[in-house]
Amino acid sequence: MAKSRETFSKKEKEKKRLKKKQEKQQRKEERQENASSSGLDDMIAYVDENGNITDTPPDPDKKKKVKAEDIIIGIPPKEKEEESAVRTGRVEFFNHEKGYGFIKDADKHEKYFVHVTGLIDEVDEGDLVTFELEQGMKGMNAVKVKK
Repeated sequence: MAKSRETFSKKEKEKKRLKKKQEKQQRKEERQENASSSGLDDMIAYVDENGNITDTPPDPDKKKKVKAEDIIIGIPPKEKEEESAVRTGRVEFFNHEKGYGFIKDADKHEKYFVHVTGLIDEVDEGDLVTFELEQGMKGMNAVKVKK
């Protein structure tokens, strides 16, 4: 007679596999028994006026009306500050051949473009100057420089 091909380890593996299958089936049945009516109402979440997520719908009495014009998308425009007309600064760079350069404001440490047409006196790099900002074409700042 021939020997059985089923060994002890094969029998043990088959028992483990069947046991796992039964446990999985048991867990599935428990979930189905314990599950409440998982309808759409259970899945909906609301956001209250403070931005918190809740399961209760918002109160219509607390609803605020917002005009579309009041909504700002992007960076809000800079508020105009009252600035003195005359500022002081130092010439950071100036190219005499091309006729332009940059002045660094002493107070705000901002750099401003200056063209030779805006100069009252001749300037060189490193000079301390007083200047005025003027609104130019397309919103660019023009600079009039006086040494």
